[in-house]
Amino acid sequence: MPPKKAPPQIQHFTNLWTLWDYPPSRKTWSLERSIAAVGEAGFDGFSSAVGREHARLAAKYGLKTIGYISSSKPSEFRTLIKRNREGGALRINVQLGNHDTPVASAVNMAARIIEDGDDLGVPCDIEVHRDTCTETPEKAYAIASGYKKATGRVLPMTWDFSHIAVVKHLAPPYWERLLINPGLIQGARQFHFRPFNGHHCQVPVTGKGRGLSPELVQWLPFLRKTIETWLAVNQNGHVMYACPEMGPVRGGYNLAQLPNSWEDAKVLRKIIAKTWKAAVADHSEG
Repeated sequence: MPPKKAPPQIQHFTNLWTLWDYPPSRKTWSLERSIAAVGEAGFDGFSSAVGREHARLAAKYGLKTIGYISSSKPSEFRTLIKRNREGGALRINVQLGNHDTPVASAVNMAARIIEDGDDLGVPCDIEVHRDTCTETPEKAYAIASGYKKATGRVLPMTWDFSHIAVVKHLAPPYWERLLINPGLIQGARQFHFRPFNGHHCQVPVTGKGRGLSPELVQWLPFLRKTIETWLAVNQNGHVMYACPEMGPVRGGYNLAQLPNSWEDAKVLRKIIAKTWKAAVADHSEG
């Protein structure tokens, strides 16, 4: 008999920047209080540019970590990877290069940091993000194609569709223009599920009376479709690391008049978990 396939898994991570300046109008929480809150809210872990103190606190509160690197200098890749490895990072999210980094240079840098990560035992994933080499879908796909040609491998990516949604000025249901390369989605492990529309890279999760915002409701079918696309191949025990990526007011993603990013992220985590459970159930029955 063929070996039994392991079921796919999901783990929920929050980015620590979601808790910047929290709680509002009071003394901001310390790093330890913030990390404790991550566990209290039901997350499996957190992501940041992690180091030894993050690892210590993650162990104390029974959490996992994902690292972060933003760089266009191959000479510093190994040092940055080692620093995140000290933070216990399972994987590292990489914002690579700049908006004007040529495709050929980006392919070489991606190959270098992925090779360095594999060598040092911490897989690196290239994020789709504005003001990096993957700023537009055309560049992102060209880099993925160049990487496949150079290495024979699928480019490991972190998908944050909010960035290219606003570049493309999209209207719902979004997936017709965003999920056009299933292989790159199915080969990814990290997903930053920031709710968006075609004009704003982040829309609020909750609205008046703390019900779901109309913009979030418009986005939910895209969340389901993305998970279904990932599940459409045999993931055989692979983990989807899902982040309800709600940026704070500081940094410009959120607006002071909108719901707090951390409060919204906690609601969104539950929505992602519920959507995942339903998609897995339907996939198993199919």
